[in-house]
Amino acid sequence: MAENRDILSRPAPPPDVTVRYGTLPDQVVDGWLPERGAGQLVIALHGGYWRHDVDRGYLASLAADLAGRGYAVACPEYRRTGDGGGWPATFTDVAAALDATPELLAAAAPGRVEPGPAVYAGHSAGGHLALWGALRHRLPAGAPGHRDTAPPVRGVLGLASVCDLAETYRRWLDLGAADALMGGGPGAHPDRYAAADPAALPAPEVPTVLVHAPGDGRVPIVLTRDYAGRRGLRLVELDGADHFTVVDPAAPAWPRVVEALTGLARPGGDRVASTA
Repeated sequence: MAENRDILSRPAPPPDVTVRYGTLPDQVVDGWLPERGAGQLVIALHGGYWRHDVDRGYLASLAADLAGRGYAVACPEYRRTGDGGGWPATFTDVAAALDATPELLAAAAPGRVEPGPAVYAGHSAGGHLALWGALRHRLPAGAPGHRDTAPPVRGVLGLASVCDLAETYRRWLDLGAADALMGGGPGAHPDRYAAADPAALPAPEVPTVLVHAPGDGRVPIVLTRDYAGRRGLRLVELDGADHFTVVDPAAPAWPRVVEALTGLARPGGDRVASTA
């Protein structure tokens, strides 16, 4: 099927606030707020196979739509390959953004962000980072982004996620995107992959839903099916969708994405059994 890339260039409402979690140009977070009251925080991580030529901008339509539904949505930027990112900078940036965003956004918009754990959402490579971010307390000691305690996350929503870094490298997806991110393959850097690959880490310890289209031509759904099966996670397959329509509020499949998020945002919602 033809890929619909309209979401990458579609005009969208600008963020309500922008906060900074570091001093470097890419260490910023855009925030969209509910029209009234406080909203459940969703931290949405963008994809682009970790490359610098794709930034958080294409998630603006998603963020604005969810803010209209009562969520507070934060879209962090982070250093990507080709301009200072890769191992370990991409991981240390994302870890810092995940830790700092709830407090920064609440301070910038008093009364507009519900206290308590956030939902981590991510598209494509951002889905990889969302899964990884929820497991930072399970990383080897000393690994980039490691936490001594579990991060304050309510659930994880992965949208066309890269779930298996090693297989992404072996398949040479996006002309070696995993090679650029990790500085080589798992044979050369087994310790890096052990600290960065969701497929090498335990199952998420919070409710997790993976949403993927069988027609995805960028991240093969077979990798998500395999990961979800081995980890006992819920997988929602969107027939007729593609890699980008899973983050497109104008797409017919969007209500199913919202439904998955709604389940995760409820306290105790959408909890499914998982195995390490």
